[in-house]
Amino acid sequence: MANKVENIYTDIISSLPPTERLQLATLILNGLAKQQMDREINFVDDSDVWTREDEEDLALFAFQQGVTDLSQEED
Repeated sequence: MANKVENIYTDIISSLPPTERLQLATLILNGLAKQQMDREINFVDDSDVWTREDEEDLALFAFQQGVTDLSQEED
């Protein structure tokens, strides 16, 4: 893989003028940054979604906590 990349650089990229090499570098880096942001956004979005089971677990916990609090008040 590294050899292939080096060949591309040697055969194609190194012959480009500096401004075009900078443009290419910018395109590559922007593409990588966008790809990383897309992954992070998808991760955050997925973690914000509550399933029906999550909602039921929360309701059950709240109910149990309420029962515990009421029984402690009676003692």
